[in-house]
Amino acid sequence: MKTVTLYTDGACSGNPGPGGWGAILIYGEHKKELSGGERGTTNNRMELTAVIRGLEAIKMPCVVELYSDSKYVIDALEKGWARGWKARGWIKSDKKPALNPDLWEKLLALCDIHTVNLHWVKGHADNPFNNRCDELAVGEWQKLKELS
Repeated sequence: MKTVTLYTDGACSGNPGPGGWGAILIYGEHKKELSGGERGTTNNRMELTAVIRGLEAIKMPCVVELYSDSKYVIDALEKGWARGWKARGWIKSDKKPALNPDLWEKLLALCDIHTVNLHWVKGHADNPFNNRCDELAVGEWQKLKELS
């Protein structure tokens, strides 16, 4: 299987508020930037959307090296929380409803297609790809705010 590197980030102005997401796919010499936004959303929804859109852009099953500064995304996948929430009907271990089940459902399905290796990176630090994803995400919510 081919190996693709995926960097993602989400951002929100207010939580909830206008939000944006950014993703960068890297395969060999090829690099593709993706971004988008939503008017009324949360930071966590944008973090999830960035990963989903990045994985959806990969046309065949691949090994994906996913880099994200979102502990919410990385921990829920790495520690099996998201699969546990799904198994319990989107209820967390503390008996409260899991947030964003629509997005987790999509993400778990994509993780069944691709072999996703998870890497947490410190946000707003020295990783140029993570910083670029942040720029893309912030640019998207700023566009939405200007249109309001």
